[in-house]
Amino acid sequence: MPRTVTTYVCQNCGAQSRQFFGRCSACGSWNSLVEQLSAPPPDKRRRRVSEAVAEPAPRRSEAIASVGERSVQRLHTGFAELDRVLGGGLVPGSLVLVGGDPGIGKSTLLLQTAEALAQRESVLYVSAEESAQQVKLRWSRLGPAATGDGPQLLAETDLEQVLQELEALRPAVAIIDSIQALHDAELASAPGSVAQVRECAAALQRLAKRLDIALLLVGHVTKEGMLAGPKVLEHLVDAVLTFEGDRFASHRLLRAVKNRFGATHELGVFEMRDRGLLEVSNPSELFLGSPEGSVGMATIVACEGTRPLVVELQALVSTTSYASPRRMATGIGTNRLHQILAVLEKHLGLPLSRFDCYLAVAGGLDVEEPAADLGVAAAVVASFRDLALPAGTVLVGELGLGGQLRPVGQLELRLQEAARLGFRRAVVPRGSGVTCLDLAVHEAGGVAEALVVALGVNPADDA
Repeated sequence: MPRTVTTYVCQNCGAQSRQFFGRCSACGSWNSLVEQLSAPPPDKRRRRVSEAVAEPAPRRSEAIASVGERSVQRLHTGFAELDRVLGGGLVPGSLVLVGGDPGIGKSTLLLQTAEALAQRESVLYVSAEESAQQVKLRWSRLGPAATGDGPQLLAETDLEQVLQELEALRPAVAIIDSIQALHDAELASAPGSVAQVRECAAALQRLAKRLDIALLLVGHVTKEGMLAGPKVLEHLVDAVLTFEGDRFASHRLLRAVKNRFGATHELGVFEMRDRGLLEVSNPSELFLGSPEGSVGMATIVACEGTRPLVVELQALVSTTSYASPRRMATGIGTNRLHQILAVLEKHLGLPLSRFDCYLAVAGGLDVEEPAADLGVAAAVVASFRDLALPAGTVLVGELGLGGQLRPVGQLELRLQEAARLGFRRAVVPRGSGVTCLDLAVHEAGGVAEALVVALGVNPADDA
């Protein structure tokens, strides 16, 4: 009988060590090594077969042009926002990983999706964290349809039992809540460990591909906001969705950071109500304030995938009372704000290094694309000069270190969304070549020229 071998596996990166250390030598995380018992692999002797006597293996490859095509009929989830993020719906045989902070609404979203799909398809909901009674209480509170009995429910943590139920029922869609709570009895490690998550996900993938089951997996996140478990879990699945939102606001954002069957960085917007999640058909209204302009406020058009969002930026510039000024940004990267302030001070002569600067994106949205640079610069200068941008003006453009404006992608789509919401003027980089019948488009080559057009005055005067 082979002797048991003790190894220590990092729960953060999956690195293995024969000794226990307080800190992982691979990723540097502290107190992440967990003991795991395993048997050594059997000693496989090399086959002593002469190459001349050995028969060649049969050829199984084929030309890619001769591979037959297969039409895929996507399954609509009942949520147009979820279908948008998935690329049009669920693909049979695919694996989708949904992650998010605790209490953000992952189980609510998937239970509502299971209820909508159960009206047309067979659905199995596997609850590995809650009892069947707890899931029934949530299902009743969400107000299911009067017809039908809803999806099939299985409260089980044993992987073998889940696989047997999937084999017997063969549903079109299966939901596992969550993958970290499943346990494979053949492994000695605890549920949620790297080995357990990896093996459970691989076993579910093999069964889902063989039976053409669309599988939705709920994944936990770490305190840093990353998906828990080995990184191979994200490589294993076909799509990775993140469910996020501000705990002080009612709206929730669903993003696709990986999608083998659609575009990445798509955005779906929901609103949490007492009877569950509701779709938001016009998300730009969530991130817009009053139509009247005020001091230190600018409006931009950000793009999340193929969806344009009109967003309001707010800036506050005040005299500092510290040795070094404070810089705080919500929804915009702080390093990006530092760069824009340096460009304004260098090319406009504004003494911003002696002032505190606070910047916030209305509605709690995170804007990462550089198309918001011109709006940030306009909001900061407007607050510094106590000016208000004219109502109905949007600003779109990337700001270079030399003070020049660079074109951004999908500009025509952005301007069409702004015109639909009633905006009348747009300031864009020169050379974009975009015209909109419902908008007066003003082009500018640099940040100084753009701010003169937007504010109506030269911000460098009396600097």
